[in-house]
Amino acid sequence: MNENTERRGGAAVGFLTELTSIEAASIIYLRLWSEGPQRQAEVCSDLARFLGDAHGLKAMRVFEQLLELCGRHGRRPLMRHAVECRCIGADEACFANFVAIAAEGDREDALLIATLLVRPDVAPLVASLASDFGLALKRMDMKSPRDMAPDGHAGVTIH
Repeated sequence: MNENTERRGGAAVGFLTELTSIEAASIIYLRLWSEGPQRQAEVCSDLARFLGDAHGLKAMRVFEQLLELCGRHGRRPLMRHAVECRCIGADEACFANFVAIAAEGDREDALLIATLLVRPDVAPLVASLASDFGLALKRMDMKSPRDMAPDGHAGVTIH
């Protein structure tokens, strides 16, 4: 494996400020979860704060299973940028679109994207989990990053 193969999917394709709230939250939670147990606890706490203890725990379990299946049955590891990074990588953009499309109920497109991420036999389950997690994010009713960003300023990119 060469250096380019190891980084496939990490190329910056946009900024968090260009995304909807569901897309941005998907990426931020993906980054946090991948940092380890302490950051996973932050995700759990955040979900419980917005959704209540029972629904937050359910959303956390769905998200955990989604990432576990993507990791175990993925075509390759998903590349991520640092938690503090304001830009988004290609894999992160794909994951965010996947969750958002699944949450909108577009099952066929969600299945298509799922087959890009994981083996085809696992894709229906992964698409269903993405839908459940996306719907939980929708219920959180967060502002999108573009609504919170100052006009015309995307900030400093940190890698």
